[in-house]
Amino acid sequence: MRVVVVGGGIVGLASAYYLADRGVDVTVLEKGSLGSGSTGRANGGIRAQFTSAVSVALSRESVRVWERFGETFGVDIGYRRPGYLFLLRRAGTARRFREHVALQNDHGVPSEFLAPEAAVEHCPGLRPESYAGATYCPTDGFADPHLALQGFSRAATRAGAEVRTGVEVTDVRVVDGGVRGVETTDGSHDADFVVNAAGPWAASVGAMAGLDLPVSPRRRQLLVAEPERPVPGDVPLTVDVDDGVHFRPERAGRAVVGGRFGGADPEQDPDRYRRSNDVDWAVETLEHASGVADYFGPETELVGGWAGLYAVTPDHHPVIEETLPGLVNAVGFSGHGFMQSPATGRVVAELVLDGEARTVDVSPLAADRFSRGEALSEGSVVD
Repeated sequence: MRVVVVGGGIVGLASAYYLADRGVDVTVLEKGSLGSGSTGRANGGIRAQFTSAVSVALSRESVRVWERFGETFGVDIGYRRPGYLFLLRRAGTARRFREHVALQNDHGVPSEFLAPEAAVEHCPGLRPESYAGATYCPTDGFADPHLALQGFSRAATRAGAEVRTGVEVTDVRVVDGGVRGVETTDGSHDADFVVNAAGPWAASVGAMAGLDLPVSPRRRQLLVAEPERPVPGDVPLTVDVDDGVHFRPERAGRAVVGGRFGGADPEQDPDRYRRSNDVDWAVETLEHASGVADYFGPETELVGGWAGLYAVTPDHHPVIEETLPGLVNAVGFSGHGFMQSPATGRVVAELVLDGEARTVDVSPLAADRFSRGEALSEGSVVD
């Protein structure tokens, strides 16, 4: 069996590895360099605190891989597990998140609802008077997306996959309603299956096969700050849900800070968007961070930063399915692709080889859920 994977990000390389590991002849086609889409500009968060059962399942199955990644793939990805801390200003938000914790606990996630004073134990700089409650999960954390990509890429190559960069897919070949290969800037590739793992380019690849995939590239920004006082390394990735700002510890007491605070959120051209920070956004973001914790204040220094793209669907859940005979889509992760890539790679291999997903039931993630009025809901989106 021959499979072409379109996209050399973390989802594409994880899919290639799990396919090749099961004996499939796999070719990965990436028009730029590996990880040059969303993966290389990701924050690296890994969490199971979600509000839909399918998202919880994808993350839990992925965490099983992240926990043993160094042992399995021979690459230390800097996986740290200080947890995620969701801060809740409004009483209504606190009530909803208390319900989220119950769902997560039912699915084996050890999250808990906290009073603001208890949240200070996890984030000592927190301003607890601003909050009505918090949720925390000690098994959440973050890792280095670049190193994880390297691990999957090396493993896929060792398993027999061919990984080709600088090769752009220009068309998807459809014959009698089924996909039979792709055309590229370097010739034709026949395939029994094509996997669309093109991240922010996913809708364009889908259109080549006559599909209208509801995936839109949206720009998100992160900055690196030198706080007024160091952020301890055991502070969780902390999210102010109602305000929109979030931060996590970085090396040497620094912090990676992000957020979105309303306003326009236009669709982006993934080949031409601005990859550096907006200065006004950075100033506003640090102001918001200062309202969360006393690590940040007027003397906080901006050290660096970047912008990347989320591949967003209307309900912030991916599309994972065989949409046409011979075409598997694994797209639209809305900022969760890195964290959920191990489980997604396994599911892609199962869809191709077994005809159904076994690791996680991804039937709720069909592309036609929107036209059927069955869009999902996610109450803990981190922008």
